[in-house]
Amino acid sequence: MLRQSPPAAPLLYPEHSDLSYYLDPNGYPRPILTPGDWQIRRQHVIAHMQQVMGKLPDRSQRVPLNLQPLEEVPLEGLIREKIEYQTEADTRVRAYLFRPAKKAAEKLPAVLCLHQTIGIGKQEPAGLGGSPNLHYALHLAQRGYVTLAPDYPSFGDYKYDFAPAHGYISGSMKAIWDNMRAIDLLEALPQVDPKRIGCIGHSLGGHNTMFTAVFDERIKALVSNCGFTRFPKYYGGALKGWTSDRYMPLINKTYANNPNLVPFDFPEIVAAFAPRAFLASSPKGDSNFEVSGVVDSIASAQRIYDLLGVSDRLQANYPDCAHDFPEEVRKVAYAFFDRHLQP
Repeated sequence: MLRQSPPAAPLLYPEHSDLSYYLDPNGYPRPILTPGDWQIRRQHVIAHMQQVMGKLPDRSQRVPLNLQPLEEVPLEGLIREKIEYQTEADTRVRAYLFRPAKKAAEKLPAVLCLHQTIGIGKQEPAGLGGSPNLHYALHLAQRGYVTLAPDYPSFGDYKYDFAPAHGYISGSMKAIWDNMRAIDLLEALPQVDPKRIGCIGHSLGGHNTMFTAVFDERIKALVSNCGFTRFPKYYGGALKGWTSDRYMPLINKTYANNPNLVPFDFPEIVAAFAPRAFLASSPKGDSNFEVSGVVDSIASAQRIYDLLGVSDRLQANYPDCAHDFPEEVRKVAYAFFDRHLQP
């Protein structure tokens, strides 16, 4: 079933960092004073994201996962499985699943681990190649989490051409749907506590984590490392990097690569996570995602976290490093998950 047409959206907000108001049906600004007021603005954010990404598929369209084990490798204290599962009628995705071997009878927290832009895809977070700093699916499993590292469309084993005939107008929405099916899989595992599911990613995986968490509130805690900045601060507002088929082509085709025309921005995305726990891990030396845009986004979203009475669930770490995830930075991220997902 094709999903070409995005949903109707409310009037545009002229400034995405101002989260003090929402627009009523007549376009008049109304102050956000209650959680209910915020929910109106939040639904506008979701609608505007779908204007750019395409409509989220209806959950009624889910097909059986048909999980198939492909490989099982015992590691110290862990089992690493290579698996394959169904996300749509014509799509099967491969992933690495880590299970702590000695805790099979316990209900454990789980983390969906999303990879960066790298040809080997899921192998990097699984510790099977790439940078040792980005082996976070393995690292978190060693800390007692069930972890799942799937391929993003067109990486690793996942052959995908992003043709509109598949039913998506953006690679971003296709990835969101696949990630939601991955969470379906985690929820179904007898070893996983479905109320304690997190998500983490670096770079592509960082904003993939964020986009997914807006649409899937089963993600209770998330970490984005080197994953975002405000659109006007992304290479001075030059948004071409967001417009490939893997991302959101309409940013170019409809919005002329102009950050002032794109109908959503990251301050709204971050606020949309509330009351759930979010850590922005954003190095000062990140040449891809300018740190001041992260600072601005966190400052804007803090108002909503305060309004909902969960001020301490919004965190940021600004380490003095480049576009990377070194050990000292990972320690902060992993401790964040321990605080919010461990009993």
